[in-house]
Amino acid sequence: MRGGACVKWLNNKTEGLINFSDLKSGKVKVAYTVMIIFLVVLAISCLLPVVWAAMSALKQPEEMYRIPPTFFPTTVDLSRVKKIVSQVHIGHYLLNTIWIILGCWIVDVLFNGLAGYVLSKIRPKGTPVVETLIFWSMMLPGISMAPLYMTFVDLPILHIDISGTFFPLWIMAGCNAFNIMLFRNFFNGIPKDYMEAAKIDGCSYYQIFMKIILPLLKPALTSACIFSFMWRWDDFLSALLYVQKSVQYPVSLALKLFCDPGSSSDYGAMFAMATISIIPSILIFLIFQRYLVDGISTSGLKG
Repeated sequence: MRGGACVKWLNNKTEGLINFSDLKSGKVKVAYTVMIIFLVVLAISCLLPVVWAAMSALKQPEEMYRIPPTFFPTTVDLSRVKKIVSQVHIGHYLLNTIWIILGCWIVDVLFNGLAGYVLSKIRPKGTPVVETLIFWSMMLPGISMAPLYMTFVDLPILHIDISGTFFPLWIMAGCNAFNIMLFRNFFNGIPKDYMEAAKIDGCSYYQIFMKIILPLLKPALTSACIFSFMWRWDDFLSALLYVQKSVQYPVSLALKLFCDPGSSSDYGAMFAMATISIIPSILIFLIFQRYLVDGISTSGLKG
């Protein structure tokens, strides 16, 4: 077993999915052009609300409600941004969000990775049934939040209430069906010959995992961590259900502080905080998008 063989196998798995020589055909060229136009329109429709929120955060209060509305602010007003930084203490809510994400990363990789390994390499009796149930769980509607909430309010056996802590968010991260199947498909793509050759060379299971499985697992680990970050960073519903104290609010839930049903809400400050909270997600995606694509392609989740 040689490391070069593993690298060569991974390179073969991640080769380009589009053969650009096919673009010489007229029909393929038209289809490709239509696809590019569709993606551009889709990207603009997704970015437009974000840009509009950022521009609204810089507008003066009377300009926000002007009819007809203006897209760009006529006068830049940074008072709301200063309010978010100095009075609202956004750094505190960012720290809460980071604590939630770190716990989700540990639980996600540990439990979902082990579950994927069992379903792929060990495959005990009843594995097809378990895999079917995992697929079905991905199609459950939001109503499944109700039994989960009742479970966390009165935890079985222990009979304690953990609904006011971060533990429900961490526990749910350890039951992520998507990441379980991501790890399982990635393990399925690792040839058994590698492990058998390592056994013949006298490697123990620990050495096989550390020297063969773990290096090959880096793309899947990176993808799982990025997905977990994206899901938890802007998760509003779960935080609304389980985080009860305002001092524990993550960034997504802290936006609720600017909504006052009894009086006028400060939409300018809300837009400013929403814009600031989006920046880390954009940076994470731009920096790690290559690793995300590599992880998905090598795991077999390619549509």
